Amino acid sequence: MSNAVDRTDTNAEAAEAPDVTERVDTGPIDTRSVDAHGGARINIGAVRRLLLGTWPEERLASRDFAATPEMQKIEGLPYPEHRERTLDQLRRLVENGQVHRAFPTHLGGRDDHGGNIAGFEELVVGDPSHQIKSGVQWGLFGAAVLHLGTRPHHDAWLPGIMSLEVPGIFAMTETGHGSDVASIGTTATYDPETEEFVIDTPFRGAWKDYLGNAAVHGRAAVLFAQLITQGVNHGVHALYVPIRGEDGAFLPGIGGEDDGLKGGLNGIDNGRLHFTGVRVPRTNLLNRYGDVAPDGTYSSPIESPGRRFFTMLGTLVQGRVSLDGAATAASALALQIAIEYGSQRRQFTAGSDTDEEVLLDYQRHQRRLLPRLAQTYAHTFAHDKLLVKFDAVFSGAADTDVDRQDLETLAAALKPLSTWAALDTIQESREACGGAGFLAENRLTGLRADLDVYVTFEGDNNVLLQLVAKRLLSDYSKRFRGADVGALARYVVEQAADRAYHGSGLRSLGQTIKDFGRVRRSVGQLREAQVQRELLTDRVETMIAEVAQQLRPASRLGKSEAAALFNAHQNELIEAARAHGELLEWEAFTDALETIEDENSRRVLTWLRDLFGLSLLEKHLSWYLIHGRLSPQRAAAVDAYMNRLVARLRPHALDLVHAFGYEQRHVRAAITSGAEAERQNEARDYQRALRDSGAAPIEEKSLAKPARSGIAR
Repeated sequence: MSNAVDRTDTNAEAAEAPDVTERVDTGPIDTRSVDAHGGARINIGAVRRLLLGTWPEERLASRDFAATPEMQKIEGLPYPEHRERTLDQLRRLVENGQVHRAFPTHLGGRDDHGGNIAGFEELVVGDPSHQIKSGVQWGLFGAAVLHLGTRPHHDAWLPGIMSLEVPGIFAMTETGHGSDVASIGTTATYDPETEEFVIDTPFRGAWKDYLGNAAVHGRAAVLFAQLITQGVNHGVHALYVPIRGEDGAFLPGIGGEDDGLKGGLNGIDNGRLHFTGVRVPRTNLLNRYGDVAPDGTYSSPIESPGRRFFTMLGTLVQGRVSLDGAATAASALALQIAIEYGSQRRQFTAGSDTDEEVLLDYQRHQRRLLPRLAQTYAHTFAHDKLLVKFDAVFSGAADTDVDRQDLETLAAALKPLSTWAALDTIQESREACGGAGFLAENRLTGLRADLDVYVTFEGDNNVLLQLVAKRLLSDYSKRFRGADVGALARYVVEQAADRAYHGSGLRSLGQTIKDFGRVRRSVGQLREAQVQRELLTDRVETMIAEVAQQLRPASRLGKSEAAALFNAHQNELIEAARAHGELLEWEAFTDALETIEDENSRRVLTWLRDLFGLSLLEKHLSWYLIHGRLSPQRAAAVDAYMNRLVARLRPHALDLVHAFGYEQRHVRAAITSGAEAERQNEARDYQRALRDSGAAPIEEKSLAKPARSGIAR
C-alpha cells in the first residue's frame, strides 16, 4: 500500500475541522500529528489565521455569505438569465449590508476601507460575476461619487447608490482609449448661459465601451470627459450623468449597444454608450479636484494639470487592489481542487505490482503544483501588506502625496503579477486534473474564463508595470544623479519603515554585492534567506541601472527622438518592474515567517518560501547566467534543490491548501467531494478481493514464453 493512502486518510480530519470562525475567535486549534513520512505537520489553524490577514472576520463573513446557494454561479445559465440572477444577488448584498462598509457613517456606512475590500475579494468564491458587478456599483460608480465628489454630491446620490435604487455605470473606458485615459475623446463643454455642461462623443472611437451595467441595468453614470470651459481644455474630469428613465429607456441624446456574450463574466451586462448634446447641470461636476464657477471660471486646489489628473485617478486605485486579492483567492481555490484531486486519483503501477500511484506522488505533478502553491502564499502575504497601505491612505491615517504615490505604485506592481499568476495557476490546475478538470462541475474552466479579463481591466498589466518602471527610474535619477559607476552598482529597491511596503522606490541594501558568480556556494546555501534576497535584489538593481544608462541621452533629445528611445527599451523597463514586484512578494513572505510561533509550521513555510524564491531564480536563470551572477554549477543546484523541496513539501500539500480555509461549500468541485477517493478505494478493494479469491486471471506477460528456434531473419 502506498504511503499516499495514509496521507489522504490522516488529512481527512483537517478537511472536516471545526469552522474557521471558531479558530479565529478562540485561538488556533492544534491539528498537528505525524504525517506518513514521520515529520510533524503544520498547525493548520495558526497558518490559516496568518493567511486571513488583517481583516479575518470580514473575510470569513463574506465567504459564508458567498457560499449560500443563492449566491453561487450556475454553470451554463444563458447570459440574459445570468444577468438577472446577478442583479438579484446584488440586492441580497444590499440586504446583507457588507458592501456599505466603505461609505460614510452619516449615510449608514462604516468608513472601513480595508475591511470593505477584504470582504469584497472573497465574493469570488460564489460567482465572479456578482463580485465584479458589485465592484462596478459600489467600488467604481459609488466610490467615484464618494472620492471625487463633495458633501452635496454624497448626500444627493450615495443613498440611492448604496441601496441599489440607482444601478450605476463607471463610464471611463472608450472604444479607442482604454488604459490611456488622458486621451479620451468625450467632451464636456461648459455653457455659461444655461450653467450646464454639454456632453458629446464626437467620433465613434469616443463611445464609452465595455461598461458594466450599461447594456440593461444602469440608470446613471459617472462619466469621464475632457472638461472645456472658456475655450480651455482642463483635462479629464468626472460628472454625474443620468442615463435612463424609470421605464428603462435611454434619455434624450443618449444611445447605446449591448456588448453581448463575452468570454467570461456573463452575469454582467456590459455595453457601450454615446452622447450627442446631452446637458447636465454645472453642479453635476464632481468637483473635489476641479470646479467651474457659474461664469465659467475654472479653479482647482491642484495647480499642475498632470498632478491633478493622477490625483483624481489615484482615488480609484481600489479596483486594482481588490483584483489583486480576488485573483489570489481564485488561485487558492484552483490549487485546492487540483491538490485534493491529485491526492486521491491514482494512475499507473510504477512502484507496485498491485497498487496504482497517487498522482501527487509523481515528481512532475509536484513540480507543476507546489511552486504555484508557494507563489500563491507569497501573493497572499503581499496583498495583505498592500491592503494595509490602502486602508491607511483612505482612512486618512497616512494620506500624504508620497503615501498615495507609494500606494498607486505598489498596486500597479502587484496586480499584474497576481492576475497573470491566477490564469497560469488555474490552467495548470485544470491540466493536472485531466479530463475531470475540463468538466464545468469542477469549476476550473469557469474560473479561468471569468478571470481572463482581470489582466486587462483596471489597467492593462503591461501598462501598469510601465508605470512602476517609470517610478523606479524617477527614484533612480534622484538618488544617483551625477554618481559614478561604482555607486550606481550598489542600489536596490528601498524599504523605509515609515513608508509603504518596501516603498516603491529605491534603497541601499546596506552591503555591497561583490564577487557574485565567482563564489560557488553549495546547494544548501541557496536556502539562506540572505542569498535569495541578494540574488533577487541584484537583478532589480542591475536591470534598472542598465536601462537608466541607455535612457540618459533622452533629456537632450527632441520629443519624438526621446519617445523612440524610450520605446526601444520598453520591454526591459517592464521586465525590471516585474522583477521589482517579485522581490516585494518574496519579502512579504519572509516577513510573514517572522510572525509564526509554531516551530513546525515555520519550518514547513520556510521550505515553501524557499521554493518560491528558487522558482523565481529558475524562471530567470538565463539572466543570472548571462550576467555572471550564477555559475553553471550553482544554476544546476537551483533545479536540484527545488526537487528536494517539493519532496519535503509533498506530505504537507493538503494541509497547506486546507490552511486557506475554503471548505467544500466554497470550493463546490465534484472532484473535491471525496467521491474520487471512494471510487479508488472501491477499485482497490475489488482487485484485492479478486486476488485473494484465487479467481484472478493470469496476466499474459507473466506466462513463460517458449524458446524461439530457427534462423533469425
